Amino acid sequence: MEPENSIDSAKALILAAALPHAAFDGWSETTLVAALADSGVAPALGRALYPRGGIDLAVAYHRSGDAAMKTALAATDLAALRYRDRVALAIRLRLQTADKELVRRGSALFSLPQHAPEGAKLIWATADAIWTSLGDSSQDLNWYSKRATLSAVYSATVLFWLGDHSEDNGDTWAFLDRRIENVMQFEKTKAALQANPLAKALLAGPLKILDRIRAPHRNTDLPGHSEP
Repeated sequence: MEPENSIDSAKALILAAALPHAAFDGWSETTLVAALADSGVAPALGRALYPRGGIDLAVAYHRSGDAAMKTALAATDLAALRYRDRVALAIRLRLQTADKELVRRGSALFSLPQHAPEGAKLIWATADAIWTSLGDSSQDLNWYSKRATLSAVYSATVLFWLGDHSEDNGDTWAFLDRRIENVMQFEKTKAALQANPLAKALLAGPLKILDRIRAPHRNTDLPGHSEP
């Protein structure tokens, strides 16, 4: 029986074959060569699927983690959880499906100047996946602020997690709770500011342009737009 999508199947085979090698050789050309040999995928096809070699493998691994997190969230009953606890759970699920050494290798790769923009884009995509999975429907400036804030929380948590040797990563989850508490305090401050008469005047006057900011269209790759 033919696979539903042979291209996706080939990419998955190569990525799966790459994981044990990436733990030792990083997300590198060496890892791609070994993965092609182990996966049985034709080298020419493999090169076409991962044209940049190790960096494309690292990107694919990160995206596979996002996909696993979304699947796990969809299978979880979130009704009884506060919103902040839903966000914390999403981050926990995202990290619990990841391998620390593989993430460490990826973090080292994406810290290089030539790859840093792509690394930042992946973190943003993770934050977007979490908010979208939790049903976020914002279409204004909040769309950006939510993802920017969560990107910062997620990045800080990953760095802590990479160095965490506590049982079941308990220190990481406590760190995550503190970061989310900081965000909640910020949101309370923002709400209080919006209720301030001076802030209201600014929002109705010089800062009125902020109302024109809209979330990007899902069928484009644009970062956002301002209504004419």
